[in-house]
Amino acid sequence: MATAGLDPLLRLRQSIAANDPPFTTTSPDPTPASDATENLATATHLQFDNPQQSYSLDTPTRFVSSDRAVDLRSIWFAWQKKDVAIPDYIASAQQLNEEFAAAQSTSKVQNLVFVERLDLITWLEGASEESEYIKGLEGDASATRSAQVASGAAGGVSTIPSSAAGVRTGKTIDPRLQEIYNGERRMGDRNSVLRGIKPTDFSHVRKLAETFLSRSRPSKPHSTTATSTTHPSSSQTSNLVSLPKQAKNHPSRRPDPIILLSPSASSLLRLSNIKSFLSDGIYMPPHTSTTAANILHISRLLPGIDPHRPLRFILVDTPEQFKPDYWGRVVAVFTTGQTWQFKGYKWQHPPDLFKEVLGVYVGWRGEDVPPAVRGWGRGVVSAAVEKWNPGQGPQGRWRDREVVEGIWTRIEEWMRGKGWGKEGGMIAR
Repeated sequence: MATAGLDPLLRLRQSIAANDPPFTTTSPDPTPASDATENLATATHLQFDNPQQSYSLDTPTRFVSSDRAVDLRSIWFAWQKKDVAIPDYIASAQQLNEEFAAAQSTSKVQNLVFVERLDLITWLEGASEESEYIKGLEGDASATRSAQVASGAAGGVSTIPSSAAGVRTGKTIDPRLQEIYNGERRMGDRNSVLRGIKPTDFSHVRKLAETFLSRSRPSKPHSTTATSTTHPSSSQTSNLVSLPKQAKNHPSRRPDPIILLSPSASSLLRLSNIKSFLSDGIYMPPHTSTTAANILHISRLLPGIDPHRPLRFILVDTPEQFKPDYWGRVVAVFTTGQTWQFKGYKWQHPPDLFKEVLGVYVGWRGEDVPPAVRGWGRGVVSAAVEKWNPGQGPQGRWRDREVVEGIWTRIEEWMRGKGWGKEGGMIAR
């Protein structure tokens, strides 16, 4: 039968709504059953029933992609592949085009992008009455009448009502597609978005900002108001909330350098025994102390930095409470060679970390340094202590003092190289 009647896109939408999809054939008037084929590489026409109507697969449609009308073959191919994934759809289109090329045919399937394919399938299923990729028919009245007939709103097959009806009495849309439609929300302009439903009082924000702004304001030269300093109690010091903040109103107060320890259970030095090691020069196993503090302070006189005043070092095993400027005060990191230790650090890559801070590895005497530590270069200093002997006791740990002095010497050299002096070091890094 010759091509006549409705627009091919509307005819296809109507047949899908009536659950009577067309089929591809090798002739415009298929009489024998052998003319029907599912192979798009050999098919030439798309045959509809009730009423019978045939369209050439090369017929351009009103669906436009990249300013070019898409033929009926590409439309039908996209509908057949509506449930497959995007990679499978693209691969099938390439395979079909290769078959056309092998047969020296000029036909070709156009590959629609995801948004175009979704818009086309939504329109063909009747879930949408409009499509930004489909041009209107000649004559608005004719186009509206044809769309209503295809959707079942006026005449034809009553399947899927228009969007104004609000209730679907015919064919049910794919639940996954319906779920997407239900999640859509109406977008507004900047005026509707910024306009709230009730006035909001932001006076508390101003009060909070004033607290921080008053801290950053420099004190007046002739101010007679005395500023009192509150010292934290020992219980507050043991429970870390944040590291001590350097007072800006006291220029003589120099920043306290920070030493980071490894939180690993296999580390020889933990918060429980690091103070006896660095202060007293005696190594004690971590389990011999019941210290539960998560921050410690150690005072050490470094003549190369300040020959008169000891420096107070802050020791922690995690940077969770660090503020950005605290990293400029970190002078050493004790490590076991396990890279997960640096997960929350500013520099998580070990070579980058030990370009900025001094690395310290402490192991047992007679055991090899882990290959990972050796691979981090000269930024990590290795030290070895004698293995713990319970029968020996602290009195037999006289060699530990030599190891500790060597570690402090390297820390002092590193701090001098970074510009640390009597008033402090280079905070911004």
